[in-house]
Amino acid sequence: MTVRAELPVASADSGECCAPVPNRVRDDADVDRLARVFKALGDSTRLKLLVMIADAAPSELCICDLTKPVGLSQPTVSYHMKQLVDAGLVVREQRGKWAYFQLVPEAIESAVRASGLELFQTK
Repeated sequence: MTVRAELPVASADSGECCAPVPNRVRDDADVDRLARVFKALGDSTRLKLLVMIADAAPSELCICDLTKPVGLSQPTVSYHMKQLVDAGLVVREQRGKWAYFQLVPEAIESAVRASGLELFQTK
């Protein structure tokens, strides 16, 4: 899908070659946080895990429920889940030997707003 938009043109007598570029990102910390989110979502396994957890929201899923659907071992799924936790997309709660994961919807909404990619909707 191609989206076309009119670009602003500076007047010839303003001394500028172009109109100022809007900047949604406030500082380097915002850029780093957004990069961590998109890096976490850039892996198909992590994206699949996140969708499974989002489908369970507002409830949670145990790590034991996540291994079979993605066809990976528990340590590998735990590695992927750590990436999602570090990106702030899910929270982890340890109960005995099992870890439970829950979606952080505000993190996804915040990343979408900061990126300008308001094409997606979250629950």
